[in-house]
Amino acid sequence: MKDIQLGGMISTVVTPFDENDQVDLVLLRGEVKYLLEQGVTAICACGSTGEGQTLSLEESAAICATVVDEVGGRVPVIGGVIQNSTAQAKRYSLALKDAGVDALQVTPVHYVFAPSPEETVAHYREIGEATDLPIVLYNVVPWALVPVDTIELLRDVPQVVAVKQSGGDIHLLADLLHRMRDRFTVLAALDDLHYPAFVMGAHGALAAIPTVTPRLSVELWDAVQAGDHAKALALHERILTVWRAIDAPNLPATLKAALELQGRSPGLPRRPFKPATDAERGRIRAALEAANLI
Repeated sequence: MKDIQLGGMISTVVTPFDENDQVDLVLLRGEVKYLLEQGVTAICACGSTGEGQTLSLEESAAICATVVDEVGGRVPVIGGVIQNSTAQAKRYSLALKDAGVDALQVTPVHYVFAPSPEETVAHYREIGEATDLPIVLYNVVPWALVPVDTIELLRDVPQVVAVKQSGGDIHLLADLLHRMRDRFTVLAALDDLHYPAFVMGAHGALAAIPTVTPRLSVELWDAVQAGDHAKALALHERILTVWRAIDAPNLPATLKAALELQGRSPGLPRRPFKPATDAERGRIRAALEAANLI
């Protein structure tokens, strides 16, 4: 298994789609270049921000291969897998391994039925043994929350090296850090709560907001590590302003609007989502201006 460090400020990357709803790999390269220039410590493709739940196996593999090529070994590349069975998750995971990713981000099963703790452990064990890549358990609250008790059972699956704690409940993150910080790398996906998460001892973040505010997010991580809490709080407030403006059920559209307003080329959201409305763009523009990002 690869020995890689997954900590600090890890950014997701959007998947640009064109007018025909096809993946635009040229625009994807531009986004990867931009994120690398901002100092992120790793890049995750095909996650929720990358609309991974909409991607075919072939699209996911092409996206990850492009990101791996553009990154050129400068930082780790994490490939996202959002599937609803062990068989499908394993197929995608093996394809992303062939595409050259350094690690996988794998959701638990998240359909209407819920596997038992033992079945969840078996799910990750089978994927881990098939790929022998480091796995980030993507704890997607509220759609598929793996409780801390179940995560504790995963300590015996060597490929599961990290937990991405999503959703808005910082209490869950607190429990996870308290019980499991010595076994797992704990990454916060609490986009509006990264400052307190870092103070509590999270090993970093893997989230949507660094896609929009990569430089500010990197500076926030660095400020907390340096003990400069006045600077960290000021950065938190600027980032919070932006997150509040883009946090919506149509996040693929609002997030891409925020990138476009910064002069970036994120492409379109995948249908059925439409581009952000004029009213949404106005709200996002005001937040970006308030954060001194445009």
